[in-house]
Amino acid sequence: MPSPLEQPQASRRAHWNNHLECHAAMRPGRAALRFNGATTTWLELHRRVQALADAFARRGVGFGDRVAIVMGNRPEFIETILAANLLGAIAVPLNFRLTGPEAAYILNDCGARLIVADEIGVPVVQAALPALAGDVEVVSAVAQAASAAQPAATASGKANCALYRDLLGETGAPHEPVDVPEQSPALIMYTSGTTGHPKGAVLCHINLQSQALTIIRTFQLSGDDEVNLVASPLFHIGAIGAVIPALLIGGTIVIMPTRPFNAAALLDLLENEAITTVFLVPTQWQAVCDDQTIGSRNLSALRVTCWGAAPATDTLLRQMAARFPGAHNTAVFGQTEMSPVTCALDGKDAIRKLGSVGKPVSTVAARIVDADMNDVAPGEVGEIVYRGSGLMLGYWNNPEATAQAFRGGWFHSGDLVRADSEGYLYVVDRVKDMIISGGENIYCAEVENALAAHPAIAEVSVVGRPHPVWGETPVAYASLRDPAANLSIDELRDWASDHLAKYKLPTQLHTVAALPRSAAGKVLKNVLREQR
Repeated sequence: MPSPLEQPQASRRAHWNNHLECHAAMRPGRAALRFNGATTTWLELHRRVQALADAFARRGVGFGDRVAIVMGNRPEFIETILAANLLGAIAVPLNFRLTGPEAAYILNDCGARLIVADEIGVPVVQAALPALAGDVEVVSAVAQAASAAQPAATASGKANCALYRDLLGETGAPHEPVDVPEQSPALIMYTSGTTGHPKGAVLCHINLQSQALTIIRTFQLSGDDEVNLVASPLFHIGAIGAVIPALLIGGTIVIMPTRPFNAAALLDLLENEAITTVFLVPTQWQAVCDDQTIGSRNLSALRVTCWGAAPATDTLLRQMAARFPGAHNTAVFGQTEMSPVTCALDGKDAIRKLGSVGKPVSTVAARIVDADMNDVAPGEVGEIVYRGSGLMLGYWNNPEATAQAFRGGWFHSGDLVRADSEGYLYVVDRVKDMIISGGENIYCAEVENALAAHPAIAEVSVVGRPHPVWGETPVAYASLRDPAANLSIDELRDWASDHLAKYKLPTQLHTVAALPRSAAGKVLKNVLREQR
């Protein structure tokens, strides 16, 4: 394989595989990844990514092909993204909590050529395979025998299967070096769809580089001694956005395994791994602050505590300041289409500007506009629109949605905000009617479309309701085809669990004679939100 000096154009590209190659050469023995107490050095990571890319190429994966990932948090998740991108292929992370039909829609929409799944992901792939439009290669990253790792639908001819560990040790021709321009797609991140189907935000290498610079500046990262804990699911852009800066500066990425959140386990990692930066949602920070052992922990290495995805209370922010007095507390706000961070609020302003998402970061240009794209005055509510190097290329296979999102030459976020006299932004509503529950985005239209198929339901509307633990929870209002019938929330959740991920299921059901509507026939969700 030609050396970087023999391919100077490729070697100067600003993307994470070139950073990986640099660290493998300059700091080969330093820890790149830590997982369950095991270390992968930069040189080991480089070699594993090269071997995996070779195996992918031998299976026909090439420039522009899509490689889907259905895994929990583990090093193989990051290795798969890097290996796909090394070939110029596009990684497509999927939420492992999706049902088979939900996963099948995404796999068909992106046209995945290869799927990598682990113990958590294999059941999702099994459920999705019968509905796939074409054949696909499945790579199983489970730690079991091959016979136990094969998705059940293999016999139907939908998939050929291989084991991840076998790919790493496979012999054969290496892949041909690929020059991957920075404008090439690196990821397709699917977001919940406002019309019932998710949309794939296409993020290129420039977007990821921009995100790395944003986090480096916002967190004031300084060198390769940084140790970042990835506690969020890696299928979220927020977690990937936390990985990118470490890959750029050569810091260490500690991956928290996928399991129900436990504050004591997280504190163990913070202490034992000498974590310097970590992002958690407010409900997780509350559990950490309430842990009875926190006072006896040595958390002196922790330099940045970060939160977002939901509002934090005055009480929680004061607790965080007391529990982590030496940490730089930062709130971040954004969305997948912007790679994702667009605004940040420094800890020194958190109490003074309680409820604010901060100000736009330096890599983002933002305006607050009315429906005609006119700037609104300070204090007035309008939609925040963006430009910047973090802005996605568009929605995969969806030119209509892309054109709608980019109308007027700016990206329309769907968030209604106001700015105060100092330029701090406050989100007052969501045009897209999104519910944020435990850090997960839930779009009402998607849930409504699924529930409307229930044979007992005539019409249904879903709204968000405050929840003491998760921030918000979906609540359904439905009129029944037979007014004398009785439909319970447990029956509805059980039926809908075949169509929706668990976190999207409504937690309450209110049956009504008819949904409140405007003169134009639009459901008045503000009326439903006010009901109890």
